[in-house]
Amino acid sequence: MDPFSAEGELLTLHNAFHQGLYSTVISFPISSLSASNQTTARILQLRARILSGEAVAILNEFELASADVEGSVELQAVKAFAQYITGDTEEAVAKVEELIKESKDNETVQVLGGMVLVREGRLEEAVEVLKGHQGCLEALSLMVYIRLSQNRTDLAIKEVTAAKKWAQDSMLVNLAESWVGLRQGAEKYQQSYYVYEELAQAPISSSAQTLTGQAIAELHLGRLEEAEVALKMALEKDPNFPEALVAMVVHNVLAGKETEDVMSTLQTAAPSHIFLQDLKAKSDLFDQAASKYSPKVAA
Repeated sequence: MDPFSAEGELLTLHNAFHQGLYSTVISFPISSLSASNQTTARILQLRARILSGEAVAILNEFELASADVEGSVELQAVKAFAQYITGDTEEAVAKVEELIKESKDNETVQVLGGMVLVREGRLEEAVEVLKGHQGCLEALSLMVYIRLSQNRTDLAIKEVTAAKKWAQDSMLVNLAESWVGLRQGAEKYQQSYYVYEELAQAPISSSAQTLTGQAIAELHLGRLEEAEVALKMALEKDPNFPEALVAMVVHNVLAGKETEDVMSTLQTAAPSHIFLQDLKAKSDLFDQAASKYSPKVAA
């Protein structure tokens, strides 16, 4: 049975995870699921805890249950991902490479391994891992993300178009199509906005993540006031949500407002965020270029 179909008992759990409703995922009673789905549900719960800031706690738990971890490819992948998040990148990458070599058909290895490779900037290697998936929507969405990161909108469109033929009306595919729409522009901005608005405004799916998605679509549409409202709502739900903070920085620049306070919060909440890294790299390049010129004072 397709876990993402209307009848799939993992549908609610998957949707909550991809909407950023991690507390809902963590508290989900997995004992109520069929035995065949309990492992998948546990992996999602562990990942939700990692993304909620509990990576160190999970690694400590794994130390006490090392035999169980070593006996499970999925748990080994989760451990490597947690290690990477905590900064133990060298060991994590080595373990990911080992898991990919030995268990490249395992969906958890594909997705978490792909995520680590993406964070390492090894995009084409990640694509090679992910393209072996057998109907895994999360692998598909990560492929779309990579193609957009490479400015290959054409390939991202191809991935989404192919997925829509077999994935029914999956929320994850709709979101991936919205990412592509925000890159394509024009009338696609409005289409993407509708997807995010539906999620962000429904009590069951409203989260810092979905509200930020709505705000980003609003920014593309030039609706600065509406975007600000959505971002403030997102930050009320999670004051340290990095993507909302980044979007608020962008909003404030466009609106001619100060950015110092938001930037300070972002630097504290996510000091290694790609936005900050990219900003520093560009600033360093500017300083390097400026250093070649000396000011001339007219007599």
